[in-house]
Amino acid sequence: MPTLFELGKNNLPKTKKAKPAPPRSHMGPLTSYAFHPDGIRFETQEAQETVILFLRQHMIVNLSWVLIAIVMALTPTLLLPLFFRAMDVSIPIPGTYIFIATIFWYIATFGFVLAKFLGWFINIYIVTDERIVDIDFYYLLNKHFSQAELNKVQDISYVTKGIFSTIFNYGDVSIQTASESPNLEFEKVPNPEMVVEIIRGLIEKHKHNNPV
Repeated sequence: MPTLFELGKNNLPKTKKAKPAPPRSHMGPLTSYAFHPDGIRFETQEAQETVILFLRQHMIVNLSWVLIAIVMALTPTLLLPLFFRAMDVSIPIPGTYIFIATIFWYIATFGFVLAKFLGWFINIYIVTDERIVDIDFYYLLNKHFSQAELNKVQDISYVTKGIFSTIFNYGDVSIQTASESPNLEFEKVPNPEMVVEIIRGLIEKHKHNNPV
């Protein structure tokens, strides 16, 4: 981004370059970080309220349960026969029992995958030009809606833990609010440093536009 103005090619001091604005993101079905997303609305959004950030947990956090699901999918047809062969176990089991047990196993595997995916997909964090929103679903049926207005935010920080969070650039963002407002926690979200900078900028802008 160019400097705000030039003083000429001499030894006079120049103004600092303005920080580049975070790039705008296009929303996809599996988006976990979107700046100024298009077409995003939530149920309590006001008419003049603008969504600035849309967040989910980083996609990489799904790796653990995906690996478990792969192992579960391979167990009936590949892993169990290998296990019985290695242990030299020859138990006569009727084919009907094996078929029914396999069907139930794959149903359980599908339920496991569906629950884990939806748990990641529908738990979202939203930052608007007026407030911060945390929408959590528990057991796919109970919804917990938490929010804090920007003028109630007292402190905001982030932390990254472990090698994976450093490599893939995700972490936890903690938002401390006034006593009557709930504290919010954005868990394992992408670009935590950028998230903190954007929210701080919105807070400063809100204070400037709404002086006490």
